[in-house]
Amino acid sequence: MPHAALLVAPARRRRGTHKGEWPNATIEGLPVSADRLVLVRSAATPATRRAAFSSDEPLDAAGVRAAERLAPVLGRVDAARSSAARRARMTAAAAGWTAAVDPDLAGPDPRAWAGRTLEEVGARDPEGLRAWLNEPDPEGDLRLRVARFLEQAHGWPGTTVAVTHAGWVRTAVLQALDAPPASFWRVDVAPASVTVLHRRDRGWALGRVNWTPG
Repeated sequence: MPHAALLVAPARRRRGTHKGEWPNATIEGLPVSADRLVLVRSAATPATRRAAFSSDEPLDAAGVRAAERLAPVLGRVDAARSSAARRARMTAAAAGWTAAVDPDLAGPDPRAWAGRTLEEVGARDPEGLRAWLNEPDPEGDLRLRVARFLEQAHGWPGTTVAVTHAGWVRTAVLQALDAPPASFWRVDVAPASVTVLHRRDRGWALGRVNWTPG
């Protein structure tokens, strides 16, 4: 899968860095803290393959294999957290991470749409779907949870992995860039993809977005 590298140019590999680990990076010529937050979207389920709204179902076989490819690429992880969703916990387990469940990492609630495709929802609830496409977080609950998590994570040392969901990652990217909520749908987040935030003195810098190990 293609990925977009925003703002960050990778630095030369440091002597002693293990294969598969990411070296420090620079942003506009300035060093970035080695402390980073790695956001991982949960791997694919049968609903994901159908482009349907997620239900609390397990990963499919290909999703498990995709999750297993994450750990060797990311290298050392100091702490891991996961949403309570089954697909997120299975992604963390397949990657070999012992992840504490964090309620702030939950994705948007699909409500009665769970398991249905956009076409099916559009046929049953066209006004509701139209409203959701215009504003996927009308009450601001997701934005609040993301902001709270990012504020807490700003003080965590080393590399923390957070296994979560597409809408959560999109919201985190917008908050890191101070971008408007209307840009939500302009951020692609594939299953089992990696988005990296580096800690800065004030807030976060976006290192990678929607990168998928090959």
